[in-house]
Amino acid sequence: MSHSDYNIISSSIINAAVEVHKVFGPGLLESVYEKALVWEMRQVGLFVQEQVPIDVTFKDLEIKNGYFADIIVEDKIILELKAIENILPVHKAQLLSYLKLADKKLGLLLNFHVKFLKQGITRVINGEL
Repeated sequence: MSHSDYNIISSSIINAAVEVHKVFGPGLLESVYEKALVWEMRQVGLFVQEQVPIDVTFKDLEIKNGYFADIIVEDKIILELKAIENILPVHKAQLLSYLKLADKKLGLLLNFHVKFLKQGITRVINGEL
């Protein structure tokens, strides 16, 4: 997948997230934003999966459903949704770990608990796009 393909999909995701944030604003639970965002992205034709189980391997041990990705878009981009006061470095590290475990290149950390959604978007890259 080319760099521009990631940009096109990311742009569609962000537009959908902005629309959800415009309607709801800050202050709701992550689960509400997740359902609305999934619906909005599907309306524009994106392939979206919710709460995707990801297996984790530790040496010879396979841990089934080691974590659940909030949303995976077009089987390429992991979305981690938050509705919290501040994004901390641990949240970015968490998303990077998810990207590595799922063998994905790009993740978006979307925090809906902000006045303007643009302030709540963090892009996390695993390796190079």
